[in-house]
Amino acid sequence: MLAPDNAMVMFVEDDEPLRLATVQTLELAGLEVLPFDRAASALAQLTPDFPGVVVSDIRMPGMDGLELLARVRAIDSDIPVVLVTGHGDVPMAVSALQDGAFDFIPKPFAKERLLAAVRRALDRRALVMDNRRLRAAASAAAQEESPLIGDSPAMARLRAMIGQLGETDVDILIEGETGTGKELVARMLHRSGRRRGKPFIAVNCAALPEGIAEIELFGHAADSVSHTRLSRVGRIASSSGGTLLLDEIDSMPLQMQARLLRVLEEREVQPIGAERPEPVDLRVIATAKEDVAAAVAEGRFRADLYYRLAAMRIRVPALRERGGDVFLLFAAFFEEAKQQLGASDAVLGPAVHAQLARHQWPGNVRELRNFAFEVAAGRSFTAAEQGDRADLPTRLAKFEESLIRDALVRNGGRVSQALIELGVPRKTLYDKIARLGIDLAEIKRVR
Repeated sequence: MLAPDNAMVMFVEDDEPLRLATVQTLELAGLEVLPFDRAASALAQLTPDFPGVVVSDIRMPGMDGLELLARVRAIDSDIPVVLVTGHGDVPMAVSALQDGAFDFIPKPFAKERLLAAVRRALDRRALVMDNRRLRAAASAAAQEESPLIGDSPAMARLRAMIGQLGETDVDILIEGETGTGKELVARMLHRSGRRRGKPFIAVNCAALPEGIAEIELFGHAADSVSHTRLSRVGRIASSSGGTLLLDEIDSMPLQMQARLLRVLEEREVQPIGAERPEPVDLRVIATAKEDVAAAVAEGRFRADLYYRLAAMRIRVPALRERGGDVFLLFAAFFEEAKQQLGASDAVLGPAVHAQLARHQWPGNVRELRNFAFEVAAGRSFTAAEQGDRADLPTRLAKFEESLIRDALVRNGGRVSQALIELGVPRKTLYDKIARLGIDLAEIKRVR
């Protein structure tokens, strides 16, 4: 097992030359070091979630290494403590091993001996911390109900599929319309499997910055990219051991798809400028807002990548396919909104019930949640306002009609004057008047 990226060595030594030399040795080995010249100062910085190891001299003024060992074990008995001893203190150090010390190193010591002991101790600590995270995640999962609310057959099937696939490491393609909750499904798959205590790295493929998308995904070696000499770990490598979510993968450029395919096939990633690829332990979940098979047929998505990802597919149903789930979801969102907004006295009018029953919710669960918050915030919904919740093309058409109609009314139905105000060609305006069913004669009579 490898020590976690945030592993630290707390080094306590009152001899300044030895302390400085040892800190340099540890830092050259790639370790983060917290140096102290007194045990009491080190102890003040120690917490039960400390992710590293304590290395301390035994003989020091004030609190010695043995007392420090006892105090560390009182904070967290699983924090490894390595004691550095003089020749005459070896029997004392052996006794300390019986009291819970991880190891002891006699002076003078070779740097290889110190590094070997520290790395073994960090591996032990990493294992302890991983187990704690797994237990915490399992406990939280056991106590919470599924966030996928709904009694419809489609949701029952979805929850059952998540339960079946959660413990597997198979790559999964999740398809569904915008706002249906695809990322939530991905997170549930992650939380229900053995990787639950490991990273969940989400990458929005549609929002990858042009020009640095490869750096974001694959990282780069030191001195291989302009404006920086440092290396960078990509999002793919950061997800090793956990789950990589490729959100809206149907928006990924074809060139990037080719590089991603190799990662999925070989389970290794080669940072830009690196001499060789690095192995990664991946579980990949991809989401798509459209039918990826259709994108393959149109040449917008690689067929080989699609078949690599689509070994297992999950479709998240649209809200309009879920029947009475709309009311269950709205009730949950409405309660959430009242608590967040401090609107305990918010009430539902008949227009809200009519909207829930009639609207098709093209924005799906996300749109419904927004609606619940609007209602809790006190917005009233009358029959005349229902058009505000129409889809975007309908709302744009209504807005355009109101602009044209208002311009014609202001100009007494004279199209020539309205043309100047609106700034559109004559033929275009007449076409829109005809399409929108605007009666010029009626406008002139009203005028």
